[in-house]
Amino acid sequence: MRVPRIYQPGTLHTGLRLTLPDSAANHVARVLRLQPGAPLALFNGEGGEYAATLLSVAKRSVEVELGEYHATATESPLTLTLAQGVAKGERMDYVVQKATELGIVRIVPLITEHCAVNLSGERMEKRLRHWQAVAISACEQCGRNTPPQLVSPVALETWLQQALLGIGITLDPRATQTLNDLPTTTEAATVLIGPEGGLSEREIALARAAGYHALRLGPRILRTETAALAAVALAQARWGDLGR
Repeated sequence: MRVPRIYQPGTLHTGLRLTLPDSAANHVARVLRLQPGAPLALFNGEGGEYAATLLSVAKRSVEVELGEYHATATESPLTLTLAQGVAKGERMDYVVQKATELGIVRIVPLITEHCAVNLSGERMEKRLRHWQAVAISACEQCGRNTPPQLVSPVALETWLQQALLGIGITLDPRATQTLNDLPTTTEAATVLIGPEGGLSEREIALARAAGYHALRLGPRILRTETAALAAVALAQARWGDLGR
């Protein structure tokens, strides 16, 4: 059986005994039905993880003890940012989850012309917390010890005013460039993807002016979640650690 991995923010050290938060305790006790003595792994997002042992399981309390620290390295050498036009419901969740598995370092939810999701105030904060939880859960599953940074939603025009980190990529089915036309090495890249309705011609022009390369991935029109993950995977394969 695969050792369950649990995200536990805060200071961790060998020999520490702690009570798991409610969500993790419920998963361990009611979903996995683990018994005292079962092995676990805990990480706090600062790199590496601790082997742990389940000490006790009660209805309202699950206690573990931390053992040896392992400096497990699963992060890509490529500092990869995904600037994603906010998609509806499960599509955005899917992008966050799978992009985390693919090694994204930062996810920036963008408000664009064709964005059909209204985010403001308390609603925005609630969605951001939800996406962070999705990313952490993906880290627990895929073996990452450092969750990606999730930036508060921002307007595309405001985002494009910031300095571009590494090679910038956006998708345009009418473009003539492909990924093979870009440099073969880089330490950082930023992938810009529109929401369900895509980026408008004006937004693509703004992205080009900000230094982004408009690329064509193929003859087919991809859904936003497909486009995001295809572009991220291609970037990791070309400049990161996918397939190595």
